[in-house]
Amino acid sequence: MEQSTTLIYDGSFNGFLTSVFMAFEEKLNVTNIQTASQGQNGLFSENETVFTHIGKAKRVWNGIRNKSHSAISNIYFAYLSEEEGIEILLFRYIQKLMSTRNQRHNDFSDETVLRISQLARSVGREKHRMEAFVRFQLTQDGIYFANIEPDFNVLPLISKHFRNRYADQQWIIYDVKRKYGLYYDLEGVELISLNLSEIHFNKIRRSEAFLDEEYDYQTLWNDYFKSTNIKSRINKKLHTQHIPKRYWKYLSEKKETA
Repeated sequence: MEQSTTLIYDGSFNGFLTSVFMAFEEKLNVTNIQTASQGQNGLFSENETVFTHIGKAKRVWNGIRNKSHSAISNIYFAYLSEEEGIEILLFRYIQKLMSTRNQRHNDFSDETVLRISQLARSVGREKHRMEAFVRFQLTQDGIYFANIEPDFNVLPLISKHFRNRYADQQWIIYDVKRKYGLYYDLEGVELISLNLSEIHFNKIRRSEAFLDEEYDYQTLWNDYFKSTNIKSRINKKLHTQHIPKRYWKYLSEKKETA
């Protein structure tokens, strides 16, 4: 009976790709891939620790990309979904991709292929929502700050959009759910972690962290938003489909309803 193996990695995407490299190179019978922080639950499998290696991760990335550009996008987006068991699901998906010459990774009758595609689409939708729903507030330090709380880990996907759109101002976008953020200092973007004493919602109660002028602007924007709505034509159901209520507490135009 072939020995089964559980690979333990550091939780990074490069760590996951290194795990895939190790599995293929050593021809391992991988039954699970999980982070060190997860409980090790393989009763009949041998655990092996994977040390992240950028060179090996790049080889896997390039190999998948050469096989299919759509597949590499699906893999990265699905990984950011953080769904439980996503690593072993992606590993099976990569196995199917690399073992065939046809477009088997596009065969949606396959449960693995279908699930990866569904997750990638969901993460893609959340990416576009975050690009539309981020609302910055100007701090006393002259930095534009925004909280977000996305369903998926989309910060790596929205960095380029905001770097291009707000290239002339310093900003921070902070994921309060995952406790890390992006900081743009006019030259580049870096990952940061903050010790927030409070979560800064776009609410009526003012915070000393932000300029008074910022709240005056938000009031003007809120008044404009209300004045342009025709009450008789409001479709609340359609509105919440496009702007789910879970985002309202971060939107200045929703200040009174959040």
